[in-house]
Amino acid sequence: MQAATFAAVFAALYVAHSVGDHWVQTSRQSADKGKPGWTGRLADARHVATLTATKLVVLLPVAMLLGLHLTAAGLVAGLGVDAVTHWWADRRSTLARLAKALGLEGFYSLGTPAHPAAPVTASGGPAAHLGTGAYALDQSFHHLWLLVAALLIATV
Repeated sequence: MQAATFAAVFAALYVAHSVGDHWVQTSRQSADKGKPGWTGRLADARHVATLTATKLVVLLPVAMLLGLHLTAAGLVAGLGVDAVTHWWADRRSTLARLAKALGLEGFYSLGTPAHPAAPVTASGGPAAHLGTGAYALDQSFHHLWLLVAALLIATV
């Protein structure tokens, strides 16, 4: 039963993460959360608060409809770990330093003008693209911690 609970919790968190990170997050939060000082910290905190609320709004009905037996301690532990790690990564400079420490600096800058192979238009300006290395590393970092959160929620 724990495996089924874990699978259902992870699926709900994964969907809620995508909705909360892309539909619920405001443009202002997205623009400001990486800024230095309290402006960035508070914007990131507002984003993580709405993201965590989105995860609860999605997860609780799933748990009720599927008859999952979740504990308050598991929810607090799992969503707490997820929130802290999400806030840390979304400060941007922290994830950039981690990418650099792991030798992923080139991939981190992929898709930005800072990358030596940045796509450009015929006139030499930045070309539109579907994403950046920073975004891919950000999302994969969040997915790792969603896995940890789901394990905590399903087992605590």
